[in-house]
Amino acid sequence: MAEQGDEHFVDKRASSRAGGDEEAKEQGESASGEAPPDAQDISGAAGEPASDDIEALREEAQRYYANWQRSVADFQNYKRRVEEEKKEYTRVANAAMVINVLPVYDDLERAITTVDAKLAGLNWVQGIEAIYRKFHNALESMGVYEIPAEGETFDPEVHEAVGEQPGAENQVLHVAQRGYRLGDKVIRPAMVIVGNGQEAGQETQTSGS
Repeated sequence: MAEQGDEHFVDKRASSRAGGDEEAKEQGESASGEAPPDAQDISGAAGEPASDDIEALREEAQRYYANWQRSVADFQNYKRRVEEEKKEYTRVANAAMVINVLPVYDDLERAITTVDAKLAGLNWVQGIEAIYRKFHNALESMGVYEIPAEGETFDPEVHEAVGEQPGAENQVLHVAQRGYRLGDKVIRPAMVIVGNGQEAGQETQTSGS
């Protein structure tokens, strides 16, 4: 009986050692960082984003990029509009100033053209002529130019007819007041006398007969 008990005790210790060895082996595999195949598959699947998530991120990135492109385009349009408004404001301000000073320029020009030849050599006359030339150069530097009129074909865009006389039809015969442009814009049309297509004296002959 004693022997059987000893054998039973020995078997239990052997079984215990065998179990301990298997547990140590499993712990060693865990410590080495190698997971079972099933565990590795689960970890890999969980670490990578799903295809649906990738597509959603891609769409979101494209939406942000499109919004950025629209913002850049809107800003460029805004800058262009501000520059155009600034140029238009400057042009209008210059036009208003030129319109106000043109009557003074006209008076100065008439004063020079009507000076008696006997006074032409006087200092004060030469001084007025110098002022007139400076005035003229200042207007040109601002982009103000006279509209061609005398001898030209009447153009309602740049000419304003204030009378008719016998002469070539629709031709400007005389200029009553000079017209001017500021750049490509007419700020004052030229006031002109236009030919009516009749020869000089034709109307008189007709009425006498």
